[in-house]
Amino acid sequence: MENSKEQIKKFSKKEVIFYSIFGIISIFINIGSFYAFCSFFNFQYNTANLLSIALAVISTYFFNKEIVFHSEAYDFGEKVVEFCKFLLSRLFTMAFEYIGCYLLFEYTPFYFLIDKCIMTIIVFIIDFIISMLFTFKK
Repeated sequence: MENSKEQIKKFSKKEVIFYSIFGIISIFINIGSFYAFCSFFNFQYNTANLLSIALAVISTYFFNKEIVFHSEAYDFGEKVVEFCKFLLSRLFTMAFEYIGCYLLFEYTPFYFLIDKCIMTIIVFIIDFIISMLFTFKK
């Protein structure tokens, strides 16, 4: 029988791989739906952006809940609490990313896309940690 540390280590590697795969899928959902809303449905950019972010966040929730973290919330109340925790954590990291990007854009000599990539990686890691320890905690 494996000891607890080895089990956690193995499980965490699996979670990181799945989280990364579905994170990339979520990015494609966000950008793809934004493009579709703007190009095919002629939505204004801000409206399209809001809808595409909403689709990405909702899809990410279900990917994380079912595939990455194997949520143990079974009854309706537990599921509502879990979803609210997920939304709250995403709102927090969205604000963190917005402020972080603003500061990087203003105060670093880097190209703006490099700043955005830096913050995206930081937020990706923070989202994973929050999801693992707070949202989908076992």
